[in-house]
Amino acid sequence: MNYLESLNPPQRKAVKHTEGASMVIAGAGSGKTRVLTFRIAYLIDSGVDAFNILALTFTNKAAREMKTRISDIIGGSEAKNVTMGTFHSVFAKILRFHSDKLGYPSNFTIYDTQDSRSLLKAIIKDLKLDDKTYKPSLVHGRISSAKNNLISAAAYEANSDIVTEDRMSGKPRLFEIYKAYEKRCFAAGAMDFDDLLYKTNVLFRDHPDVLHFYQRRFRYILVDEYQDTNYSQYLIVKKLAAMYENICVVGDDAQSIYSFRGANIENILNFKNDYPKHTTFKLEQNYRSTKTIVNAANSVIAKNKDQIEKTVWTDNTEGNKIKVIRTLTDNEEGKVVTNLIYETKVNEQAANSDFAILYRTNAQSRSFEEALRKLNLPYKIYGGLSFYQRKEIKDLLAYFRLTANPKDEEALKRVINYPKRGIGKTSIEKVIVAADHYSTDENPVSLWDIITQPSKYPAGIPSGTMNKIAAFVTAIKSYTVQLDKVDAYELAQNIAKSSGILKDLYDDKSPEGVSRYENIQALLAGIKEFTENVGEDETAYLSDFMVDVALLTDADEEKEEDKDKITLMTIHSSKGLEFPYVYIVGLEENLFPSQMALNSRTELEEERRLFYVALTRAEKNATLTYATSRYRWGNLITSEPSRFIEEIDKQHLDVAKSGRSSGGGRSLNQVNLERKTGSATKSVFSTKQRNLKRVSSADTKPKSGTQASLLDLKVGNNVMHERFGKGKVVGLEGSPPVKATVFFPKSGNKQLLLKFARLEILD
Repeated sequence: MNYLESLNPPQRKAVKHTEGASMVIAGAGSGKTRVLTFRIAYLIDSGVDAFNILALTFTNKAAREMKTRISDIIGGSEAKNVTMGTFHSVFAKILRFHSDKLGYPSNFTIYDTQDSRSLLKAIIKDLKLDDKTYKPSLVHGRISSAKNNLISAAAYEANSDIVTEDRMSGKPRLFEIYKAYEKRCFAAGAMDFDDLLYKTNVLFRDHPDVLHFYQRRFRYILVDEYQDTNYSQYLIVKKLAAMYENICVVGDDAQSIYSFRGANIENILNFKNDYPKHTTFKLEQNYRSTKTIVNAANSVIAKNKDQIEKTVWTDNTEGNKIKVIRTLTDNEEGKVVTNLIYETKVNEQAANSDFAILYRTNAQSRSFEEALRKLNLPYKIYGGLSFYQRKEIKDLLAYFRLTANPKDEEALKRVINYPKRGIGKTSIEKVIVAADHYSTDENPVSLWDIITQPSKYPAGIPSGTMNKIAAFVTAIKSYTVQLDKVDAYELAQNIAKSSGILKDLYDDKSPEGVSRYENIQALLAGIKEFTENVGEDETAYLSDFMVDVALLTDADEEKEEDKDKITLMTIHSSKGLEFPYVYIVGLEENLFPSQMALNSRTELEEERRLFYVALTRAEKNATLTYATSRYRWGNLITSEPSRFIEEIDKQHLDVAKSGRSSGGGRSLNQVNLERKTGSATKSVFSTKQRNLKRVSSADTKPKSGTQASLLDLKVGNNVMHERFGKGKVVGLEGSPPVKATVFFPKSGNKQLLLKFARLEILD
């Protein structure tokens, strides 16, 4: 067990305390993943059967990394026997094994957000409701919240408080939509993402024999990011741990930022009440950030009242002060941040992947994207269109889903006439109406039932169209026969070819068509890799691949070509990540903290925790920026600095002048004064009121009694050129220099003879 020697004393104690309930409060950058990994390895080394260990994470990526580390310590065969993964992936497998007890097929479909909202949109239309009042996204959020609180459609309708609340908000028929949605999902043999936890609770509630089986199996339970669990997750863990109470939860209340998803900080704050004999361990040493960043973050989070007391500290270097930069507009903010990134890249020889721009809302990315493109700096955006949400990918996946579960309503509607086979919209609507007509609560009828049993369920579809539908049915049945006979890649390739999707995309020679065809090939290549990453005696089937895809998160989808790019993301998406250089932008009142979070102390404290998370992503340098005016909702509004800037101890800040960092900077009193007066500095990109020095041929020799301006020119100087505009010197040749390489945002690198260039030095 030499690996224990690499742990600090608190980490080692947390790893070795294996019996009974324990809570590990892990400050930012304190090595919580290391503790979880080593704890599992230590359990197995101590004689615990790996099959008796359950480890729950919040991303598949984290689970894979932990399994790899455990394999390195104790060997791969035992690591594979640990049940480890996200809540949704672990319990999806359990639900598949016991699906018959809930009336679902074992290959039930997992609807993603897009599928759920598409179904809700259809239901809202069928009920003849206004989709502007009953927006699918709003209705989906309401149903999701109900499921996370274990409220079924029947319980929703029976709850007078909920129904009254809906009526007061002008949506009195929400319960009808929920009932129809629940019914249609069940008929389609589909569960949505929230069902994976909701139905697990139902399974354990209604089938105590199943609960007892898993209580006996999972004698040791570990939960990562416990502060992010919702009520449904909390109840599952509590039920499973009830027999042995060997439960270890790891988390940080200061990083609880997902209440909008149903996460409940009370789960971690009240752990001591659930398990009175628990032991608490505090991991307070930060290995990630400089002293300045750690102490600045501490000074902010100390303002929160609801928290578990701890003191995060670090042995790392003092580091630079945190820059605070004010700009006039959000567009200028984008330019300032991008220029700072470019400067740092040149001066520090930093990689693009070392930089992250974090913002409160996705809408803020525009100005940074524009500025980065002008400097030809590569970037990636988290939370953009996922690979698996692209139309062509969703189309082929719909065929895969239908192969595994022919009752999947959303998949059937998507591909019954793609590629086009002459089955019109009117005929499809007749099938939907017929399914609804013949369905009862006791015997739901699916769209598949209608098209496969036309004599039993006549739908009034012309015989010519029925022949085309019959050909489609035959194709799907032929795929289904192969589902458990050939591996995922062989079946996927067969479906892609015989369905006509590959030909349809190949025939489209437009740039978009070529791109879509390449995306399909990339998907097939991914399935090929999936089939090769299983044991020698195992076969990876298409249904296994579909489970993996359904449970993917953004963090699981990073592609090789995305690795050396500047990261743009919301702060919510950044949790668990770290970067040497972090820019937290848009730090303005009513933006961050959000205007919607200023109604109560609870909401404000979560916003403060969000800022704490953003600041603690930084390893070496953190920069805070804000604009004094910003376009929001089509209007130019005046902004004032966020209160979070004020809450940082002044000794940790370097408040810049005119968008630049200066040694002394302005005092926070000046920042506060500006909040009251609304005064603003001149744009950092304005060339007015600057001490410009012209470099001309006459400057190539020293002047009597003074040093020539040419001799002052250095790599890193900002310069102005009459033709190319503003640029930055990235190289010099000769002594004294006779040639300069200058990067211009609009023109790229230019080599200029200084004798003729007539450059003006801007700084």
